[in-house]
Amino acid sequence: MDLNSASTVVLQVLTQATSQDTAVLKPAEEQLKQWETQPGFYSVLLNIFTNHTLDINVRWLAVLYFKNGIDRYWRRVAPHALSEEEKTTLRAGLITNFNEPINQIATQIAVLIAKVARLDCPRQWPELIPTLIESVKVQDDLRQHRALLTFYHVTKTLASKRLAADRKLFYDLASGIYNFACSLWNHHTDTFLQQVSSGNEAAVLSSLERTLLSLKVLRKLTVNGFVEPHKNMEVMGFLHGIFDRLKQFLECSRSIGTDNVCRDRLEKTIILFTKVLLDFLDQHPFSFTPLIQRSLEFSVSYVFTEVGEGVTFERFIVQCMNLIKMIVKNYAYKPSKNFEDSSPETLEAHKIKMAFFTYPTLTEICRRLVSHYFLLTEEELTMWEEDPEGFTVEETGGDSWKYSLRPCTEVLFIDIFHEYNQTLTPVLLEMMQTLQGPTNVEDMNALLIKDAVYNAVGLAAYELFDSVDFDQWFKNQLLPELQVVHNRYKPLRRRVIWLIGQWISVKFKSDLRPMLYEAICNLLQDQDLVVRIETATTLKTDQFLPYLETMFTLLFQLLQQVTECDTKMHVLHVLSCVIERVNMQIRPYVGCLVQYLPLLWKQSEEHNMLRCAILTTLIHLVQGLGADSKNLYPFLLPVIQLSTDVSQPPHVYLLEDGLELWLVTLENSPCVTPELLRIFQNMSPLLELSSENLRTCFKIINGYIFLSSTEFLQTYAVGLCQSFCELLKEITTEGQVQVLKVVENALKVNPVLGPQMFQPILPCVFRGIIEGERYPVVMSTYLGVMGRVLLQNTSFFSSLLTEMAHKFNQEMDQLLGNMIEMWVDRMDNITQPERRKLSALALLSLLPSDNSVIQDKFCGIINISVEGLHDVMTEDPETGTYKDCMLMSHLEEPKVTEDEEPPTEQDKRKKMLALKDPVHTVSLQQFIYEKLKAQQELLGEQGFQSLMETVDTEIVTQLQEFLHGF
Repeated sequence: MDLNSASTVVLQVLTQATSQDTAVLKPAEEQLKQWETQPGFYSVLLNIFTNHTLDINVRWLAVLYFKNGIDRYWRRVAPHALSEEEKTTLRAGLITNFNEPINQIATQIAVLIAKVARLDCPRQWPELIPTLIESVKVQDDLRQHRALLTFYHVTKTLASKRLAADRKLFYDLASGIYNFACSLWNHHTDTFLQQVSSGNEAAVLSSLERTLLSLKVLRKLTVNGFVEPHKNMEVMGFLHGIFDRLKQFLECSRSIGTDNVCRDRLEKTIILFTKVLLDFLDQHPFSFTPLIQRSLEFSVSYVFTEVGEGVTFERFIVQCMNLIKMIVKNYAYKPSKNFEDSSPETLEAHKIKMAFFTYPTLTEICRRLVSHYFLLTEEELTMWEEDPEGFTVEETGGDSWKYSLRPCTEVLFIDIFHEYNQTLTPVLLEMMQTLQGPTNVEDMNALLIKDAVYNAVGLAAYELFDSVDFDQWFKNQLLPELQVVHNRYKPLRRRVIWLIGQWISVKFKSDLRPMLYEAICNLLQDQDLVVRIETATTLKTDQFLPYLETMFTLLFQLLQQVTECDTKMHVLHVLSCVIERVNMQIRPYVGCLVQYLPLLWKQSEEHNMLRCAILTTLIHLVQGLGADSKNLYPFLLPVIQLSTDVSQPPHVYLLEDGLELWLVTLENSPCVTPELLRIFQNMSPLLELSSENLRTCFKIINGYIFLSSTEFLQTYAVGLCQSFCELLKEITTEGQVQVLKVVENALKVNPVLGPQMFQPILPCVFRGIIEGERYPVVMSTYLGVMGRVLLQNTSFFSSLLTEMAHKFNQEMDQLLGNMIEMWVDRMDNITQPERRKLSALALLSLLPSDNSVIQDKFCGIINISVEGLHDVMTEDPETGTYKDCMLMSHLEEPKVTEDEEPPTEQDKRKKMLALKDPVHTVSLQQFIYEKLKAQQELLGEQGFQSLMETVDTEIVTQLQEFLHGF
C-alpha cells in the first residue's frame, strides 16, 4: 500500500466507519478488514492518528485498528505478519513525539506502545526505554506527562511477563532504571507538596498526576523487578519512606476540598501507597519483615487511635485493615508447632509480631472494632427505615459489599480473634457480662452497643465454644429479647436471630429447637421487614414438621412482599432448603408457590441470577412432588426449553441449573409426553459444546431411554448416534465410557431396537475388543455392550460378525475365535459383578455348538463361567446349597427410612427393567448346567468328555461343586 496515495482513501473509509448509518458503516468496516493484511496499512494508520488536525473520532478509530493489528499480525510467526522493515519504521514513528493532546487517545497510544514492547523490547527495540527516560525529563508539561504515561504502561506490561527469560530481562531493566524512577517520583512528589498550599488548583492537579504515574511505575519495579529486594538499599529506602510520605499526603487532605478532582487524585495516590505495601508483602513476605513493625504501628495508629481523626477516609481504613490482616494471617510468619523446625526468617517475623501485639494493644483493637466500627451508623439506620431491602442486600453481600468498611472490620476481627483467642476471649466475655438483662429502649446508643457485641459473639462462635454456655444464654437472655416488640428494639431482634443462626451449628441442644421455632414463627410476622428477612435467612429445618405449614406460608408471603432481586433470591433459597429437607411432606403446602413461580419467572426476565434461584427452587419442588410434578409441565417444560437452548443468550447463566431441572423432571416423570420428548431437540448443540455439563447430558439421555426407549430411539437415535460418533473421536476416556454406557442402557432396555439404532457405533466396539483396547475401563464397557448384543439379539450379532469379517478380511469363524480369546484374556478388566455375569451368560449362549472354533475356545468359556459362579453364588449355611445372589424374582418395595429419599419414578423403572434382565432373571448355575447338557447331547458322551479334558482339572472340580444337586 503506497503511503501517499493510500492515506486519502484510508482516511475516507475511516470517516465512513465512524458513521451512525449502518448502510455507510458496514461496507467501511468490511473494507478496513480487507486492508488489515495489506503491507503499509499500519504506516498509514500511524500517520492518521498522529495528525492532530483530523477529526478525533477518526483518529480514535485509527488507533484501535492499529492496536488490534499488533495482536494479530506483529508476531513473526503470525499469518500475514508485518515485515521487519515496516515494524522498524512503525517503532520509530511511535516514539518520535509524545505530544498527543487528547487524553483518551494518548492512553490508547501508550497501551499500543506497551503491546509492541511486550513483543520486541529490549531485543528489537533497545532504544525504547532510553527514549522514554529522556522524554520524562523535558520541561514541556504535555510531552512529559505523555512520556510518563507511556513509561508506566510499558513497565506494567513488561512486569506481567512470566517466562524465566523474560523475568531475567525485567530484573535487569529494573536494576538499571530504579534509581532514576525513585528520583523522578521524589521530584514530582516534592513539587506537589510545595504547590499544594499555593491555591493554584491546575498546577496542583498537574503535579499530582505526575506523582501518581511515577508511583505506578515504582510499584511495578519494586514488586516485580527484584528476586531478593531486601538486599537492595534503594528499594528498602523507598519502602521505608512510604510511611512518611503517606503522613504528608494525609495531612494535605486537610487543605484540599472534599468534592473536586484534586481530592479524588489525592485519595487514589494515598491508596496506591498502601497497594505498594500490600503487593510487596504478598510477593516478598520475608523481604517485608523489616517493614512489619512500622506497618503495624502506622496502620493501628491511624485506624484505632485519634491520630487518624479528620484525615482518614473509608477506602484508606480498609487498606490499613487489610495490611494488618495480611501480617496477622501470613503463613510465612507462623512458626511450626516445633519451633526448631521453623526457618530463622519465620522466627524473626513471628518475634516482631508478638512484640507488637501485646495485651493492651490487642485489647484496644478488639474494643475499638466492636464499640466503634461494628456500630450501625446513622446512614445505615436511615437506609434501614427508607429502603429496608436495600439495607439487607448491603448487609448480606451486595455488589459494593466486599469493598466496604463493615465486612473488612468483621474479617479483621475474626482473624485477630482466631490468632489471639486466649488473650481476647476474656475481653469479649467481659463485654457480654456488662450487657446482661434487657436494655432501655430509649437509650439508642446502648442498643447499638449491644448489637455490636452480639455481632462479635456471633462472629467468634467457634472460638467461644468452650467459654459460653449458649443454651442457658439462649433461654435466659436471648429468647426474652426476641419477645420485645418495641420498634426501637428491632436492631436487637434482628441481631439476636442472626446470632442464634451463627451458633445453632456450633452449640445448641436439639430440645431447645421447638422454643426457637415458636420464636421464628413470631418473627416471620414481625412488623419490620429487615427482621423478617434476617429470620428467614437464619432458618434451619431440623425437627421442623410441626411448624412446616405456618413457616412455609409466612415465607411465601415474605417472598411476595419483597421486591429486590437479591432479597427474593435469599427467600427462595430458604424455601428450597425447606422443600429439600421435608421432601414429599411439602406437597400439601406448595400450591400457592406453584401458582406464583410462573409470574415471578416472567417478572425476572432481565434478572438471570434470580432465574437461577427459581430453577433451584423448581429442582427441589419437582423432587418433593415426585410423579405429581407432571402437573407443572405447562410451566416447567418451557422453562427447561429456554434454559438449555444454547442459541438463547440467557443459557450462559441458566444452563447448569436448567440441565439439573431437566434431569430431575425426567427422573420423576410417570410417563413421557410429546412436549417432554420435544425438548430433547436442545441436546445435539449441547453435545457439540463438550462442556463440563456433558455428564449431566448423558444422564438426561439415559433418563429418556429408561422413560420411553421406543418412542425416544425412533425419534432421536439417528441424530444422537451421529453426535456420539463425533464425540468418540475427540473425547476423554471417561467421556467414551459415558457414551458407551448410554448405548449399553439402550441395548438393555430395548434389545431389538437398540442395536439397530446404534448400529454405526457397534463396529467401533467390536474393533476395540479385537484389537485389545488398552484402557481397562473402556474395554470393560466394550465387553458389556457386546455381551448385551450377543446374549439378547443373536441375529444382529451374526450380521455384525459378517460385516466385521468383511472389514478385517478374515473368515467369520476366525474372527469369532479371536474375539472370544481376547474376551477371556481381558476378563479381569471387568470389575462390576453384573457385567462379569453378563459375560459368562453371553459366551455360554454360543453353546451348544459343533463349530470347531467355539469348541477350541471351550476351555476359556468354562473358565469365565466358573469365575462368574464365584462372583454371584452364595452358599446357604442351612442346606449347604448354592444360589445366585443376583436373581430377582419379584418386585420388592424398598423400605425408606426417615433420612433416605424415597425412590423416584426412574428408580421404579430401573427396578422393573431388572425383572426382565437376564442378568437378574437367569440363574447362572442353571444356565451352565443346561448348556453343558445340550453340548453333551450334541457331541455324545465320548466327544463331550474329550472337550471337558481341555479344561483344567481344578476348574472342573470347582464347577462340579457348584453344579452339585443338578
